[in-house]
Amino acid sequence: MPLLLGLIGCGAHRDVVELRFWAMGRESEVLASLMPAFEREHPGIHVRVEQLPWTAAHAKLLTAVAGDSTPDLCQLGNTWVAELADLGALRPLDAYLKVDTAIAAADYFQGIWDTNRVGGTQYGVPWYVDTRLLFYRKDILAAAGYTSVPTDWASFKTLLHKIRAQSQGTRYGILLPLNEYEPMLSLALQSTTPVLKENGTRGNFSNPDFIAAFTYYISLFYEDLAPPVTNSQISNVWDEFGRGYFAFYITGPWNIGEFRRRLPPALNGQWGTAPLPGPHGLDASIAGGASLAVFKNSAHPREAWALVDYLSRPAVQERFYALTGDLPARRSVWASGSVKDDPLTGAFRDQLERARPVPPVAEWEQIMTELRLMAEHVVRHEYTPAEGALELDRRADRMLAKRRALVLAGQLP
Repeated sequence: MPLLLGLIGCGAHRDVVELRFWAMGRESEVLASLMPAFEREHPGIHVRVEQLPWTAAHAKLLTAVAGDSTPDLCQLGNTWVAELADLGALRPLDAYLKVDTAIAAADYFQGIWDTNRVGGTQYGVPWYVDTRLLFYRKDILAAAGYTSVPTDWASFKTLLHKIRAQSQGTRYGILLPLNEYEPMLSLALQSTTPVLKENGTRGNFSNPDFIAAFTYYISLFYEDLAPPVTNSQISNVWDEFGRGYFAFYITGPWNIGEFRRRLPPALNGQWGTAPLPGPHGLDASIAGGASLAVFKNSAHPREAWALVDYLSRPAVQERFYALTGDLPARRSVWASGSVKDDPLTGAFRDQLERARPVPPVAEWEQIMTELRLMAEHVVRHEYTPAEGALELDRRADRMLAKRRALVLAGQLP
């Protein structure tokens, strides 16, 4: 008897169990095509996929937790895992992972796997992954005398200055939209000094490493290498990249397909991807993507785990990548097949090995909103980078006040 059938018991002599699975975006549409094979393998289980728009998913999840109406399992953005774990909404998975040796932590990118560990407990299994790196115009670099992207901050800035000068000020080196915090966070994660301290209960943005990263980021605006604009002030990021308004853009793997579809045929082979430069060489970026989590109140946790196991299989992950373009979470899938053969995914494979998780606190998204706002204040010369970092600490401390109290009371680890 297969391992998972042993885990959930034989389904031939019992009523069919219906699993409710909440999923978001394009992934929710694709899941329907993967379920028939799972249900043939597990005739005692039927999966009902319920689609949630990403824009409403977070609020709906919190409402479901508050109303004790959660589904059996869910596609969960990695930065949401800590929040739902703190609320006691998720089922710990360590016992399942101990038995189900087909899901091995060593086959996953460490930084991504760690986003699902909160207080030493595993609450999710990575489903697909993303990180942020550079999309760039090869032809613009060649015109500036470069055949590859520099790997350290100083050399990278030198290249941006050459691009700006060569165009006589008509072209920017890089686009860093002021309504996106991810580029700044990626630079911050390149330090081993954490941005939160005291077990994630206080801000630590005023540390010298963060101030150095923040200063470097802001200098790209001050030195006129990046336009001080938001995405809404750019007519169309793909069109502007195509016409050469900027040479570099920090974004994620979903844009591989978008750039292929939207850029003119004349640019085929003239753009590529590259890992992020760091202070002294290639360094970290964000550990992103989505994971599979089982809710604590599920009436069918073993059946839900059977589905987690199925969606985690390398062959299913390869099929999922072919249908969505979402990068596989398992290293073994990258060793062969279409993801390995795509020249644009190689930089992501490289960057994912250096991906780092964000602090596992429920308040993280609120703190990142403040980071985004503060970066814009500093770009507008309303604070210096050091002043902005100190103010970020103050704001983070206010947001983390309840967490500090719960930790002191022994209600959080």
